[in-house]
Amino acid sequence: MRAARRAARQNRRCLGFVPTMGALHAGHISLVRAACRQCDAVSVSIFVNPTQFGPTEDFSKYPRTLERDCELLEAEGVDFLFAPSTAVMYPPGATTFVSVEGLSEKLCGRSRPGHFRGVTTVVSKLFNIVEPDVAFFGQKDAAQAVIVRRMVRDLGLGVEIVVCPIVREPDGLARSSRNAYLDAKQRKQATVLYRSLMRVQALADRGESDSTCLLVAALEAFKEEPEVRLDYFEIVDRETLDPVANTSKGALVAVAAFVGSTRLIDNIVLLGQESPTEPGN
Repeated sequence: MRAARRAARQNRRCLGFVPTMGALHAGHISLVRAACRQCDAVSVSIFVNPTQFGPTEDFSKYPRTLERDCELLEAEGVDFLFAPSTAVMYPPGATTFVSVEGLSEKLCGRSRPGHFRGVTTVVSKLFNIVEPDVAFFGQKDAAQAVIVRRMVRDLGLGVEIVVCPIVREPDGLARSSRNAYLDAKQRKQATVLYRSLMRVQALADRGESDSTCLLVAALEAFKEEPEVRLDYFEIVDRETLDPVANTSKGALVAVAAFVGSTRLIDNIVLLGQESPTEPGN
């Protein structure tokens, strides 16, 4: 990967990078296509990162479809695929981690202690190896994007972070590799995440900006799906991830819930009263 990057740099080519854990779907492909449009060459990584999974989470059963993923990436014209082993990314005895203090404990970081430390550690390693000019992330993992952007700024990594819109199924469910875990009944139940967000959006569009009122509307949606267990529903500042009492200046509305044993996340961005368009929903 480093040799390929050196060759690209000698030719003054802008390198785009899409880090993934594989099991590629339309959301990943949208990031790849954005990278292909904006950059001269594109690299994709596939690595199921053990340090971002908790001890009782789904690391061992996380879908691994490398052969199919390679075919998809080749069809999209990706220049480089970096698919390292765990031993490459975490040499024996490795004890160095990267943590973004003050952000990594919020939203999913509160429910999954150590998750974002694993994310920022592996992303910093990948940035050091791939040396991209631009890296592409999905808005579905909104907190991750905020934390990675802060890490890049704090460490002076010189990588531009581009966040691309969520790709959804026709019924609104955000595309996710973990959707494959859902049976037919759970798949239908899972749409409650999107429905709850749309209730908030509808109220906001009518001028409601009080976060308490918006949260009440969202929680009403979850009462319609009693088998879905809500992890959190929060309305937070888009940079600090702290709760906001009022959305008049804009906010991130984020939800996580368990459908059966599968944990899903989703979000929308409320723009506030002065913003004409929504970039990342």
